[in-house]
Amino acid sequence: MNLPNALTVFRIVLIPLYLYVFFQPFPYHVEIALGILILAGITDIADGYIARKHKLVTTFGIMMDPLADKLMMMAVIASLFLTERISLWAALFFFARDAGMIIAAGFFHFRGKKTVPANAFGKLTTVLFYIAFPLVMYRYQYGELILWSVIAFSFVTTAIYLVKFRLLNRVL
Repeated sequence: MNLPNALTVFRIVLIPLYLYVFFQPFPYHVEIALGILILAGITDIADGYIARKHKLVTTFGIMMDPLADKLMMMAVIASLFLTERISLWAALFFFARDAGMIIAAGFFHFRGKKTVPANAFGKLTTVLFYIAFPLVMYRYQYGELILWSVIAFSFVTTAIYLVKFRLLNRVL
């Protein structure tokens, strides 16, 4: 267990903490939940940077880092839907894409296929979600519209990953 992997595990531990805080009735619960989300984002950046800079990239990190990101984002989307900040359709499109990616990644990993490393589009998608989430949390008038734009962009990013996956594994 190296530092980047420990940060990934820490990010997974933050998920139930985020959910617990977000759904509490005490003052500033949304602000604290947003702080937890930002902390998760910072640890995501830190673990990737440390792993690459110090050559600490592991199979565990390659699989668990994106899973931790997707699980945190799914928790945020669930919390936004359950508090009626976003529509059912926005939540369903988000979950369909992310659940599909998790299932596909696991399926192909266990079949011995090469995984596509994160690229600029995937990282940009994550950043855009981190921008959209606070807008929706604070019920900004166009927050859900901005979230929909990011969801649409995430499907474009997924298509790019699929093309790269096919080329990497020579899948017809």
